[in-house]
Amino acid sequence: MSVELPLWRALTGYRILTLVYALCLVGLSYQKYEHPLGAAAYMGALTVWMVLTWRRTTSAERCTRHFLLADLGFAVGGILLTPLVDTHARIMDGAPTLPSIWTAGAVLGFAIKGGWRWAAVASSAVAVANLVERQELARDTVHNVVLVWVASVAIGYVVEVARASERTLARALQIEAATRERERLARDIHDSVLQVLAMVQRRGAAIGGEAAELGRMAGEQEVALRTLVAGGLVSPPRAAAATVPHPAGEGAADDAVAAAPAAPAAPVPEPAGDGPCDVRALLAPFAGAGVTFSEPGAPVELPAAAAAELAAAVSAALDNVRVHAGDGARAWILVEDEPRAVIVTVRDDGPGIPEGRLADAEREGRLGVALSIRGRLRDLGGAAEWVSVPGQGTEVELTVPKGTAPEGGRRGKARA
Repeated sequence: MSVELPLWRALTGYRILTLVYALCLVGLSYQKYEHPLGAAAYMGALTVWMVLTWRRTTSAERCTRHFLLADLGFAVGGILLTPLVDTHARIMDGAPTLPSIWTAGAVLGFAIKGGWRWAAVASSAVAVANLVERQELARDTVHNVVLVWVASVAIGYVVEVARASERTLARALQIEAATRERERLARDIHDSVLQVLAMVQRRGAAIGGEAAELGRMAGEQEVALRTLVAGGLVSPPRAAAATVPHPAGEGAADDAVAAAPAAPAAPVPEPAGDGPCDVRALLAPFAGAGVTFSEPGAPVELPAAAAAELAAAVSAALDNVRVHAGDGARAWILVEDEPRAVIVTVRDDGPGIPEGRLADAEREGRLGVALSIRGRLRDLGGAAEWVSVPGQGTEVELTVPKGTAPEGGRRGKARA
């Protein structure tokens, strides 16, 4: 909602209330005017003007510059008309002008529409009219003039600051939306294209001949694409494209996270429909000879989109086990249905991850942990936590609050 809208509504209410107040003042002092019919004629014209134009101050689009000038003209005209319809004695005694405090509404319109500069010009015009009407620098006149000038300029400045803040917020929201969409695309690329390129690289190096050249080119494209989706912050060395992962065993843990991905895992099953989905049905296909799957006896339900993202994160965690823990490593998947969240734990008996290696891998453009796992859980309002001790395996705990789903549908832009 625009920060200006409440100000326009308040201005509309102010103008209506001050018109009623000005009519009451003129009505109570009607017999004291030197020319009461002139005062009544002006107040009648002002009332008609308000009836015809009260909606003009309900929004910035309706409140045009021409309207503001005409409104200010009614206010200044009423001030200058006061000496012609009222007695000199009453004016010297401090009697109010015909429009009275309604005049401030015209000045505030300039402040909200154009900021403090417009407010300064409009309030200066009103100040000159008041001094002409009083014909002297009386204390109460100067007090009222300064009060209107300061108040209108201050409100105009606040409006300008609010507009700048609103533009900054809108820009920040656009950047956040673009960043989240980029992260979503990067996750999809990591889970498909990058893994296929890595597989071609390794297979080509193993076959040799022309296939080795094809593998080398695939490795170069993998590095270039990985750098692109990582935001161009890192330029991995060219030689990294030809690196073949070390076999699991002594010394393999040091390169665990930075090693090339394994062949793509089996596709994550898609939930049927958009209603609640049993997470167990999406995770059960991951069970196999090296993976043990443990589940509750009752359905574990999440929104379909959230369940699909959780299954994709589990798939990425198992890919890391296959690559970094070795072919002989075992993995365990445990599903827990808590009152407020679903917790999935993926544990392996591999060599573990050295401290600080996850952060180093993210800086080097390795996106498996940063986007495929942590990014998905963050977008669902959840979290991913790693517990790893070198030589004792790695445990990944994935937590998804119940009732959450990515915005925009399945695998779409997620809610922060």
